[in-house]
Parts: sequence; C-alpha cells; structure tokens
Amino acid sequence: MAESGAVLAPPPRPGVLRRLAIVPALNEEASVGAVIDEIRAAAPGFDIVVVDDGSADRTSGIAHEHGAIVLRLPYNVGIGGAVQTGYQFAAEHGYDVAIQIDGDGQHDPREIVKLLEPLLAGEADMVAGTRFAGGEGYRSSATRRIGIAMLAKAVSLIVRQRVTDPTSGFRAANRRTLELFAADYPHDYPEAEATVLVHRHHLRIAEVPVQMRARAEGSSSIRGLYSMVYMGKVLLALFVSLFRRYPQDSA
Repeated sequence: MAESGAVLAPPPRPGVLRRLAIVPALNEEASVGAVIDEIRAAAPGFDIVVVDDGSADRTSGIAHEHGAIVLRLPYNVGIGGAVQTGYQFAAEHGYDVAIQIDGDGQHDPREIVKLLEPLLAGEADMVAGTRFAGGEGYRSSATRRIGIAMLAKAVSLIVRQRVTDPTSGFRAANRRTLELFAADYPHDYPEAEATVLVHRHHLRIAEVPVQMRARAEGSSSIRGLYSMVYMGKVLLALFVSLFRRYPQDSA
C-alpha cells in the first residue's frame, strides 16, 4: 500500500529500546522539514517515519531530504489510515516505543520527554498530551473547546477515568499498544475512538500537560459551528463502538 523511500529502518542495537516518531502528513511541505529537525534535536534517540497521505506537494521529497524514513501512500486515506500505516511500520520493524506527532508544527517535540516519562516508568501503555490540564499556550476556538469538553466527559465515562483532551494526536505508545494500533486502528474519528480501544483491551491510559502551538501553515478543517457537528458525530461513533465485540470479550 505504501511506497517506501530510499531510507531504510536502522538495525537494532542490543539492549537499547527502539524508538520511532510517526509523523502523518498531508500537503505539509512548508512545515514537515522543520518538524523533522525539531524531533531530531529534542529526541535524538528516535528514528523518524513520515507517512505522506497522498500529498500533492513536495511533502515526501522534503521529508526525505531531511533524513526521515518516508512512506508515501498512493492516495489519501485519511488521518486514521496514515497513522495506522506508521504503527504497522513500527510493529513490523521491532520498535518498542512509538510517538505520534503531527506534521503541521502544532506539537512541540520538546514535550516528547513528558510523554515518555510515565510510559518508560511502566505506569501507562499509552500517554496523550493534553492542552487542558494546566499550562498556557495555543488554545482552539471557543466552540471547539466546548465540543471537546462534551466529548471528554463522554470518553471519561466510557474509560472510567478523567480524560481532558480526547482529540489530541500527540501520543506515545509502548510495544503492546503499538501492536494493537497496527492491527486495529479507528479511521473515522481516530483519537477519541483509539482511547476507547485501548481501554477495551485493558491497557492503561495516562495524560500529561503539554503546550501546543498554532499551525505553521494552513488551517484546520474542523472549525466554527462545524466543530460542534463534528463532535456530535464522534459521540455517535463512540456510542456505536460500545457494542463492538473484541476477542477478549468472549474469553
């Protein structure tokens, strides 16, 4: 499905956790190079794979020029499919830890260390960076924050713990979680549904406060009153997911 670039995954080093940064990107030629450089500076032990979700610009070429592993999808499959492609690469190449970080520059790679702390301490299987649990910095529109708050309450009820930022795509996963995501990752409303998926598989979830930035280029397609409609669709998808059966349900 994906067309791999010339850069291959480095061989494993004995006794060292293999760490991968997954960067989904769609038409991010203006920002992806800087994102790669920032990840390398902030997390030098990470390999970097850019999943180009059918871009019409030079996203793949620039990512390759900056030394990333590039997986180019032949057509646009959406954020869920692009992210799952990254997790499949991580699972197939024996990575122990994967960080998910957007290619538009909103996620600050200097915050990666915060996501890793509970993961490496064995306190969580998936860690999400949250904009709403302390600190200041970039904040989304008022209508979108209201929608996120409603969604956060619903997800919190489902997973039986407090979740403040269910739409955050800035996440860290250990080997158990990245293998789960490689095999089964939501495509429609991936962040919130993935949190529920982790809970349903009896894996541990944690959030850590992080600061996020405004997009380096472009704008979100989920804004204004549509953000409320979008959150309503996500809530419906979560409700439907409650009736989905998983292998462990019949164990």
